[in-house]
Amino acid sequence: MPRELQRQEQGWSLTELLVVLAVIGIMSLLAGPGYQTLTTRGQARSATIEIASELRFARQLAMARRERLRVIFDREGRTITLRRADVEGILHVYRYADKGVVVEEPTAGPELTFYPSGRSATPTTIRVRDSQGGETTFTVNITGRVSIS
Repeated sequence: MPRELQRQEQGWSLTELLVVLAVIGIMSLLAGPGYQTLTTRGQARSATIEIASELRFARQLAMARRERLRVIFDREGRTITLRRADVEGILHVYRYADKGVVVEEPTAGPELTFYPSGRSATPTTIRVRDSQGGETTFTVNITGRVSIS
């Protein structure tokens, strides 16, 4: 056979390409919702870890600076603000509005205080819910220790 004829016989037909594209399309339709759920769950898990880190950071900073620090939960603004308790000054603001989680008001109220010893003024429990209905609970005990359950 001539070379030109052999080159035309190599490759795939249009029908074969369309079948492959249809199979890929069906697989992506089936995998899409599962991937979206996985992504949402991962983002919510990341937000809960960041919130726990913010609380631990506030405790460590209170001990390092040897001053009282307040952690204020603003549910409407969807922020957690770290402030100095004795003088004016915002030290840090964590925004969780775009994280896909809802932080319920802590059981001890919207404000949590850490003393220079690292102790908390009052023990509190904080619940964080994600858009999939999953719930994570933080507990800040009287010693200031933050635990996730």
